[in-house]
Amino acid sequence: MTNEDIILANRLAEAAGEAIRPFFRARFERETKDDASPVTEADRASEAAMRRILSAERPADGIIGEEYGNEREDAARIWVLDPIDGTRAFVAGRPLFGTLIALVEDRQPVLGLIDQPIIGDRWVGARGQVTQFNGLPAQSRRCAALANAHLGTTSPAAFPGSDLEKFQRVCAKAGDTLWGGDCHNYGLVASGHLDAVIESGLKLYDFAALIPVVEGAGGRTTDWQGRPLDANSPGEVIAAGDPALIEQIVALLAAR
Repeated sequence: MTNEDIILANRLAEAAGEAIRPFFRARFERETKDDASPVTEADRASEAAMRRILSAERPADGIIGEEYGNEREDAARIWVLDPIDGTRAFVAGRPLFGTLIALVEDRQPVLGLIDQPIIGDRWVGARGQVTQFNGLPAQSRRCAALANAHLGTTSPAAFPGSDLEKFQRVCAKAGDTLWGGDCHNYGLVASGHLDAVIESGLKLYDFAALIPVVEGAGGRTTDWQGRPLDANSPGEVIAAGDPALIEQIVALLAAR
């Protein structure tokens, strides 16, 4: 990962935003995919715009994208794209969705970007560097006690199987819980406004970009067993602004 990669990630975000904004709170085509999640013209236009740039400028790199599949998955460097994380929020006209861009090297996310193209929030995290929020350093909040923590998650319907019941055990011990927000929640953890996000059932394009962003701001990301996240992780995610929260959350998720 180089500084040129960071510059490129920002350019990808700009291209994605330019593709998305004309559709926001406008009329557009939408469909329901096989997994019951929605997809719109904006999702496809955004990912296509990013892929055009990568194909021209990083032809040897792999691409994993939500809408147009995978290319060169065996490459040492893979760009992971979620053009609109939070399509339901986008369809409803709520500006809390975001574009997620990650660079994965040797199965490790080394660069992550969360971009909200309507309100202009952008977090950029890179290995060995402090996360930047709109060009300024981001710092997560020190909150070592779960009883004082503000939690976030997208929707109770997003938890598969018995995972909602497990999550609710954590909620019962936390200060409060905010529903909704999609990837924007992880940026708020990095900036110290939320203390933790807990989700499951995620795909790599849902969480790869979040790891460098949260960890570069002083936080920690793990799966529900407390293991570090990487490209092989099962899609159970804990992101905490204060690493001291991780053990408390893991213990409650595992309780019977």
